[in-house]
Amino acid sequence: MSIEIVEKLGVRLREMAARLHEIDRRVVAEGAARPQLIPTLMRERASLAPSVELHAEIERYRREAADAEAAARTETDPEMVAEFRKETAVLQSKVEALAARLVGRFLDSDPDDLRDVILEIRAGVGGDEAALFVAELRRMYMRFAERLGFSVEVLSAYPTPLGGLTETALLISGEGAYAQFRYESGGHRVQRVPATEAAGRIHTSTATVAVLRQVDDIAIDIKDSDLVIDTYRASGAGGQHVNKTDSAVRVTHLPSGIVVACQDERSQQKNRARAMSILKARLHEHATATRDAERAKDRREQVGSGDRSDKIRTYNFPQDRITDHRIGVTLHGIPAFLDGALDVMVGKLRDEERTRRLKAILEEKRA
Repeated sequence: MSIEIVEKLGVRLREMAARLHEIDRRVVAEGAARPQLIPTLMRERASLAPSVELHAEIERYRREAADAEAAARTETDPEMVAEFRKETAVLQSKVEALAARLVGRFLDSDPDDLRDVILEIRAGVGGDEAALFVAELRRMYMRFAERLGFSVEVLSAYPTPLGGLTETALLISGEGAYAQFRYESGGHRVQRVPATEAAGRIHTSTATVAVLRQVDDIAIDIKDSDLVIDTYRASGAGGQHVNKTDSAVRVTHLPSGIVVACQDERSQQKNRARAMSILKARLHEHATATRDAERAKDRREQVGSGDRSDKIRTYNFPQDRITDHRIGVTLHGIPAFLDGALDVMVGKLRDEERTRRLKAILEEKRA
């Protein structure tokens, strides 16, 4: 079965091999003159090379198996025929095992999986309760990142008097960060009795999460003429610099209409650098979404489409359940989940995505 899937992937695998060759050529030809290009190229190379090398090894064993089978058909000595048949079986077994590994890599891999991510969390409907939910989600993701050994930096946070957050952004760094957090994009809904509710009625509040791949400077070309940069005085908690210096920065990208504001740092320069980092991530996400929409009209059917209007998950406190609506899976144990125990849910989402990708591969050639 696996080797049949590899055959269906033949065109893509050859394209990957050609791209790998092109990357190696560019590293040699342009590396000295443009050293800032190397990290991006090597990251892409790391995502392509294992699959290309596995495919080359599969093809080598298939040729050897074909040669052994041909020798068995022409050989007259029964003992030699048996030896060639045995060799053929061993080689075919190796081919199938390698093919299974290649299919697994192909279904799991994404060129951006190794990237760091920027998580943006915003309060939706629900007022103060929604803001409190944002603070809980931020802690959940920070704890999940810590469990995985990733580093976390708070890029921005806008607190409320009750201890909630109207919005916040995190930079999560570590190899494979995007692979772990990619499924969190979308609308999150919480159902519970707020602490401020005297009558004990269950309220529903929402928050949105966007998972943005952090991109290298050379990946996104932003012209200065396309930017409007405003400075203003920061507000809220933050020390003596708040409301005394124009350290807060708001960056507007005119072609896309994207606006990013940062005020957490004391330095205007640092706030501007953070805002530009977030802007590049958003522009990259926009470009990726446009590309994917052109390539696949059924993007909405894929797990983790990233559409913020989608309600992807409900956290129901009275019943102590977390339901992911994309795959119809319900887990129990909200306290542990909000403490960063997302492993089981992420695993189920990854399995579902692998199944969908496999189905798409099999149906692609059939169509």
